[in-house]
Amino acid sequence: MVRQPSVAAQNRPPLTRERIIEAALHIVDGQGLGRLTMRRLGDALQVEAMAIYHHMPRGKEELLDGLVSHVAVFPARPPAGEDWRRALREWATAYRARLTAHSGVLPLVVTRRNPAALSDTAASLREILRRAGLPEGAAADGAHALLGYVIGQTALELRGPSPGEPPTDWDARFTAGLELILTGLSSRARRP
Repeated sequence: MVRQPSVAAQNRPPLTRERIIEAALHIVDGQGLGRLTMRRLGDALQVEAMAIYHHMPRGKEELLDGLVSHVAVFPARPPAGEDWRRALREWATAYRARLTAHSGVLPLVVTRRNPAALSDTAASLREILRRAGLPEGAAADGAHALLGYVIGQTALELRGPSPGEPPTDWDARFTAGLELILTGLSSRARRP
């Protein structure tokens, strides 16, 4: 006897890696990383948890790597004109907003060994800095500094103040730190 799929199964979109990661991100954003289980994810997708393994054979490890890649890969766009500082400011502000919006994934971005997740982002930053006139080594160092600054500053912001610490204007602190980095990079650039 051939089993017919249920009406719900007939009406849901096909299970894909992207759909799995989006559903996992929704769980993490809404309930926290600790609440992400393969069973809960299967329930959210209206499939048996084992169906997820067809798309992610390494299971939860692959899922966590996928979450890191989904959130952390955020390449900078080259500037339309010569204003590379503006392009980097816009990237940094948008990347900070993305990390803040997916704060449950940020601990994975900081601690998980997934270097490929940040390589496209770092490469895009390096290319902007190289086009600004920085030598290759300085462009690579600058890209690393920018990426580390945005991720680290966002992690500190989301951690919140320590007991007894005065309130912090995180927007002002972020902007001030970013300007310090851009000023240092400007001093290394060959053209304005």
